[in-house]
Amino acid sequence: MSSFDTLVVMLCGAVGFTLQGSVGFGMGILGSPVLILIDSRLVPGPVLASSMVFTTLLAVRERRAIDVDGLRWAVVGRLAGTIPAAALLAVLPADQLSLLFGGIVLLGVAISISGLHVEPRPVSLVVGGALSGLMGTIASIGGPPMALLYQHAAGARVRGTLSSLFLIGSIVSLVALTLVGRFGRDELRLTLPLLPGVLFGFVVSRRIASRLDRGYTRRAVLAIATGAGLIVVVRYFVA
Repeated sequence: MSSFDTLVVMLCGAVGFTLQGSVGFGMGILGSPVLILIDSRLVPGPVLASSMVFTTLLAVRERRAIDVDGLRWAVVGRLAGTIPAAALLAVLPADQLSLLFGGIVLLGVAISISGLHVEPRPVSLVVGGALSGLMGTIASIGGPPMALLYQHAAGARVRGTLSSLFLIGSIVSLVALTLVGRFGRDELRLTLPLLPGVLFGFVVSRRIASRLDRGYTRRAVLAIATGAGLIVVVRYFVA
């Protein structure tokens, strides 16, 4: 990458991780569309690797609000969704799979806006975790399914629970990507420019999160999830 490209990658990391630290997800949504244009190897491996560092910090920050029982079920689903995701990446075009996931996210937002509410119960958490594993490994947008389940929870609970899930999921996804040859020395090197954004986003997001916690978390979740779905769909048709 050129020096300019490296600066753009650093900026994407700073903005994306600030968003993720404020709401609980968003780096993959905001950063991936730009990063993949700079170097396709940045997605999903380096995004997942840098997110692993960030979610560790965020999970520690919000550790008192983590929904431990819900997290257990979501992890089961996440593990179940990650392995087939890596296999699908090896045989099917990622853009077609991403289009399907974008449609699923938009459907979930539409259901939420209609007034129907899916509670974070064992079955829904396993399904949400599985979708998160599939979407996170293939398109780096694993946040929306779980965020929609927790949209009525307190902001700290959303951030803490999602960060814990993403931390575990990122580790599993990176192992799976390594096994199929999609994460190695080059991808590890490409992770480095994203790391300054990890620190920046962690520090800046604390103040933004405190403001969102005054009743704006659900709106932010729905807005970002909608943006995620639209970005994936539009990216497919204009590529």
